[in-house]
Amino acid sequence: MAQVLEFKLPDLGEGLTEAEIVRWLVQVGDVVAVDQPVVEVETAKAMVEVPCPYGGVVTARFGEEGQELPVGAPLLTVAVGAPASGGGPGHAAAGFSGQGTAEGSPAGAGTAEGSGNVLVGYGTGAPPARRRRVRPSGLTGRGGTSAPGRGTPGAADRASGAARVEPGMAGFREPGVVQPDTSRAAGPGEGPVPVISPLVRRLARENGLDLRELHGSGPDGLILRADVEGALRAAQTRTAQPATAPHARPTAPATSAAPRVPSSPVGGIRTPLKGVRGAVADKLSRSRREIPDATCWVDADATELMRARAAMNAAGGPKISLIALLARICTAALARFPELNSTVDMEAREVVQLDQVHLGFAAQTERGLVVPVVRDAHTRDAESLTAEFARLTDAARTGTLTPAELTGGTFTLNNYGVFGVDGSTPIINHPEAAMLGVGRIVPKPWVHEGELAVRQVVQLSLTFDHRVCDGGTAGGFLRYVADCVEQPAVLLRTL
Repeated sequence: MAQVLEFKLPDLGEGLTEAEIVRWLVQVGDVVAVDQPVVEVETAKAMVEVPCPYGGVVTARFGEEGQELPVGAPLLTVAVGAPASGGGPGHAAAGFSGQGTAEGSPAGAGTAEGSGNVLVGYGTGAPPARRRRVRPSGLTGRGGTSAPGRGTPGAADRASGAARVEPGMAGFREPGVVQPDTSRAAGPGEGPVPVISPLVRRLARENGLDLRELHGSGPDGLILRADVEGALRAAQTRTAQPATAPHARPTAPATSAAPRVPSSPVGGIRTPLKGVRGAVADKLSRSRREIPDATCWVDADATELMRARAAMNAAGGPKISLIALLARICTAALARFPELNSTVDMEAREVVQLDQVHLGFAAQTERGLVVPVVRDAHTRDAESLTAEFARLTDAARTGTLTPAELTGGTFTLNNYGVFGVDGSTPIINHPEAAMLGVGRIVPKPWVHEGELAVRQVVQLSLTFDHRVCDGGTAGGFLRYVADCVEQPAVLLRTL
């Protein structure tokens, strides 16, 4: 007997609680191998392919492309082990026992080899193999047809992502696996409610909407998130319209469901705070709530820094980027003022000074603002920093940054000069203790060697957590950065 195992959306690390399905990589009926990617999801950090820890036949998928699922929600079910008795020839060819898992055991529990692609909460097993689709040789049910019902999936099951039981797979359905009940057309106020997504249920519950009053626009009446949002908008519009005259004939029948409508003006554009934007909003709000920050700034003459960079690039070899030079200055400054490479542990009431500098840098992408992290920046020279900045920037633009590349920073460099602005007051990237902001470098009148001259001037700003240091330390750090910008030879002492 085969056993149907449920694969849930795993913890993708770093506190992520939900992910949006971007693209399914398998269909119901496909044969999958251990650690084969089955779905591509987008989190608040990056887009990742999620491998399945089981090998066998996909019997159900949960969620549609574009739908958000919380961590721990079912992704799909897989029939593993030998096929049930009476299985057709298609299943004998599938060879479930050769997919690398013992019956009912997670991948990696009893295998000799593994891929090493470990997800939180799951092991790994045999290397991936090409997927195969199990082809039906007939129809189940009495008389050659599939009778719709809770125990016999039909067209509604296939359209809504529920389990599709192929010939000889009647025993593959796992008791207890939640399936949408579309056994009959459910009119308003009666019968089962065809809803798969827990997010749709939560949205309706939070707004006081009775799902039994809705007609779903999905396959076989499946209620989608768009249906709930449309009902809420319609209710919002009704509350904004003037009352009908006592003897006027109503244009539409009144509904018995009265959703709770948010008390906000009708109209305007609503943008959900989710994904990257939601993660940024949460982190910045937490930073403002928890960190008593202060900002100091200074103008610096960057003429010599620009000349030094031009000389480096004229000497041959890989080109050195300006942000790499600024990063090298930051790491040198943090070596002198390590208090700013810290974090605050309020539970222990301690300031934790960190040994390594993992330098984050703000990058604006089509998906929003992200902060990739250059690991061990204090050990890198300008050439290595240039290459790593370029690699992470390309990955940020294509949305392929991993969660590990977006977390763990200890200090952030924010070059907002690329937006054509001179200054800013950066918000600290919680739980870090400081952020250096760099404005645009533009020609300005400047007193140089006692005479007025046109020089390349930049404004530098430092926002710091006042719990980790006082203004003297912050001022000393910023002044050292400005000195290195004005006289790059100062860096020679730290080489």
